[in-house]
Amino acid sequence: MSIVVQGITKLYGEQKALDNVSFEIHKGEVAGFIGPNGAGKSTLMKIITGYIPPTKGEVFVNDMNVTEHSIDIRKITGYLPEHNPLYSDMYIIEYLQYVAGLYGIRKKSREWITGIIAKTGLEAEKSKKIGALSKGYRQRVGLAQALIHDPEILILDEPTSGLDPNQIIEIRNLISELGKEKTVMLSTHIMQEVEAICDRVIIIDKGRIVADEESAKISSPGKETFQTIMVEFDKKIKSDLLKSIPGIGETVNTEGNIWLIQAPAGKDIREDIFEFAVSSGLKVLMMQRKEKKLEDVFRDLTKQ
Repeated sequence: MSIVVQGITKLYGEQKALDNVSFEIHKGEVAGFIGPNGAGKSTLMKIITGYIPPTKGEVFVNDMNVTEHSIDIRKITGYLPEHNPLYSDMYIIEYLQYVAGLYGIRKKSREWITGIIAKTGLEAEKSKKIGALSKGYRQRVGLAQALIHDPEILILDEPTSGLDPNQIIEIRNLISELGKEKTVMLSTHIMQEVEAICDRVIIIDKGRIVADEESAKISSPGKETFQTIMVEFDKKIKSDLLKSIPGIGETVNTEGNIWLIQAPAGKDIREDIFEFAVSSGLKVLMMQRKEKKLEDVFRDLTKQ
C-alpha cells in the first residue's frame, strides 16, 4: 500500500469539511481526485501530507501513520499545493538548489536540478527570477520543487493550473510517466485531464466520497440508467410531437433542428425515432448515440 485513508473527518468549528472519507491508492497508480469547489479536496491533500491534522480518522503513507511520522512522510512525498508558494526574489536555479539543500541532496544538486529543469520544461526560463515568470511557468517551478527529492509519493493540487494547451500536454505526459513508478494523486477541474492520465477516479462532494472507480469503468454503458440520442431533422418541430415516441423522456432543442432525446437505458430507441420521422414526413439528417463522459457522471453525482 502507498496511501490508505481511513474514516477521515475534518471539522472547522461547526463546518464539516470532510465526512468519514476512506480510500486506498497503490504504487504505480495515478488517481484523479475531483469535486466541486469547496468539496474538501485541498483539505484532504493537506491532511495526507501532514500539513494539518484530521479531526477524526487515520492516514497511512507507506504503512506510516501521518500523525506519528509526519517528518518521515514528508521526506518521501512531493507536494504541489493549490496556491503555489514561491520566493519571487530568487532565481529558478537558486530556488531549486535551496529546496534541494533542505532535503540534504547538496552534493549532487546541480546535476540533479538540471535534469528536473529539463523534465518540467523550464530550460528557456531558468535564468529568470521567479517573480518575472508567468503563472504557467511559476506552476512548473512548483512542480519542479515537488520532484526535487525524487519522492515516492506525489500529491498535486491543480498541477496544470495556468498552463497553456501545449504546456498542459507536456505536464500530462510527465505525470503519466512518473505514475509508472510512483504513487500519484492529483486534483483538477479538467475532466479531459482525468480521462487522459488517471487510472482511478475519486469524486468527492460535500466532504463525502460519492464515487471511487477505475477510469475506464466509471462512465461505462452498464452504469447508465438512461440513454441520450442526438438527432437532426430537416424541418422544425415542437417538442410535444416528439413525446409521441414511446418511452421518450426529456427532449432538448440544442440549436436549429438538432434535438437531444433521452429515454431509459436497455432499449435502442433509434429505430423508433426513425419510424417517427417517416410517419411525420420528416427526414433524418443525422442521428447518433451521445456517449456518457466523465463530465456527465460528475454532474449527475454532484448536482444540487
